[in-house]
Amino acid sequence: MRKSRRRWQVLAALLALPTLLPLGAALASLARIDAELWSHLSTYVLPEVLPDTLILLVAVSLGVSLLGTGLALLVTMFDFPGRRVFSWALLLPLAIPGYVLATVFIGGLDYAGSVATWLRERGVLLPELRNRLGATLVLIAALYPYVYLVVRSSLATQGARVMEAARSLGLSPAQAMLRVALPLSAPAILGGTLLAAMEVLADFGTVAAFNVDTLTSAIYEAWFALFSVDAALQLAGVLLLVVLVLVILQSRVQSARRTAQSGPLSTRLRLRGPGAVGASLFCLLILLLSFVAPAVQLLLWSCKHLATLESRLLASALNSVLLGGLAALLVLSSALLLGYAARRAPGRVVSVATRIATLGYALPGALLAVGLYVPLAALARQANESLGLGVILQGGLALMLLAYGVRFTAVAHAPVMSGLGRIRPSLDEAARLAGLTGLKQLLRVHLPLLRPGLAAGAALVFVDVMKEMPITLMTRPFGWDTLAVRVFELTSEGEWQRAALPSLGIVIAGLLPVWWLIRNLERDERRGGDRGSAA
Repeated sequence: MRKSRRRWQVLAALLALPTLLPLGAALASLARIDAELWSHLSTYVLPEVLPDTLILLVAVSLGVSLLGTGLALLVTMFDFPGRRVFSWALLLPLAIPGYVLATVFIGGLDYAGSVATWLRERGVLLPELRNRLGATLVLIAALYPYVYLVVRSSLATQGARVMEAARSLGLSPAQAMLRVALPLSAPAILGGTLLAAMEVLADFGTVAAFNVDTLTSAIYEAWFALFSVDAALQLAGVLLLVVLVLVILQSRVQSARRTAQSGPLSTRLRLRGPGAVGASLFCLLILLLSFVAPAVQLLLWSCKHLATLESRLLASALNSVLLGGLAALLVLSSALLLGYAARRAPGRVVSVATRIATLGYALPGALLAVGLYVPLAALARQANESLGLGVILQGGLALMLLAYGVRFTAVAHAPVMSGLGRIRPSLDEAARLAGLTGLKQLLRVHLPLLRPGLAAGAALVFVDVMKEMPITLMTRPFGWDTLAVRVFELTSEGEWQRAALPSLGIVIAGLLPVWWLIRNLERDERRGGDRGSAA
């Protein structure tokens, strides 16, 4: 029994090792400063990219917190025409990556865009959009659902009793919302904002489209424009320091998130007259700008350029599907083994290993790409020199899949652990009495019961890989394009409308996990309503 427990602990530690490689490489680069290189970075690169990165981070964080919280308050605390539809439809922008949204807005509103041209013919001139302000607005539109989702859940789980207690103290519905519900949801607001902030740090395609230089884009340019892996690694180390600050803040927020849970709200404040019209129009405007108009524009442009559908685009779509499938298989296997290790050998070792292995989702793709490339390249050189092996460990499909595994293990880990938590230990005892142990028990008992969780995890990882740009762009084998890479290449050439076809494919794939999320939220709300009625 002790030997089996040790084996699971060793396995969990090995699964956490790939996450430690980029962390160690980035931190070690800061301790191994090249004076000449650092002089160049500190004089010409950091003074430009660091302020832009921090300003964008603060501006987007403020925007998504205000917009996401405001929308969550509206659909949770008030009743107005269209509320039921808006409550789930406002999650649809999760299906559109920021760089796809940037493609639509620049393609339509830039000087040569169709909308800008139409307005200019009527004497209306639009301001320059390809700047930090444009990137901020697009990222807010793409990322506000992170805050909206967690704040909506927080407000819903506070329940009727909390609000009724506030009303019994003489507070009006609006006062109860501002003085009770909103303060109780503060940890959720901060938690959702930090998630959005991490996505801002990881973003590459949106800032590149708007000509904004951030640490992520600087890492890419240092590697592929300056051909300096050392410079890219130094910048990755600086980016890691910013990420670690956000990770520490997020862990503290999660430990402080303790909200009362007493069932769903039994009554909502019904808005009438101008208030009801204003709430409906506000939700409709946000939905139109962040999802409906971009989706319709992508569809129109795609139909216009459907005749020019090229074999290269079809190959890119096939590569995206292949990469998504391989990554889903790899990540699910890792998440399942981590979850099973926690079940068979619970304790500090497995807990720490799991925490490290699932930390990768907070690490930007550019940091992972360069952080994994450097140690693996060194390992490959050592193997070639000492063993005479002609292996290349540092590039190609293997590196790309390893980076995906580090980044997206957390995505699959949550549904896998949720499924394992529903399997009672008594079932394991019964299986052992029936002679099923070890791998047989996992394959014949646990896997059939975990099928829904595994399917959900696979879908989430598949879509995340299809949308992911920096890792694919920086680690792909020569000539290996995906839909995300084609969007980047076409937009870099100013072919905004031609980028609609691959963008539309990414959006359609992105709707799958959003649909799954909406369905689960509605099911939970129905269950909550049944419990509230029973109480």
